[in-house]
Amino acid sequence: MNEERIIELEIKAAYQEDLLQALNRVVSQQQQQIDRLEGICRLLNERMQNLLAETGNTGETVHEIPPHY
Repeated sequence: MNEERIIELEIKAAYQEDLLQALNRVVSQQQQQIDRLEGICRLLNERMQNLLAETGNTGETVHEIPPHY
């Protein structure tokens, strides 16, 4: 009985180790994706700021009457 219990615990430990490695891979992939998305957001923000600077627009919306009125 004691040997069976040890084997059962070793099997559980092996499954947990496999699961932990799989979870670590997923977390690593998610962090890489987050880093890429943050970089894209940073670039988009820079582009938007450059466009606003080039056009002289402050980014505030102006309520103008459409030309067809």
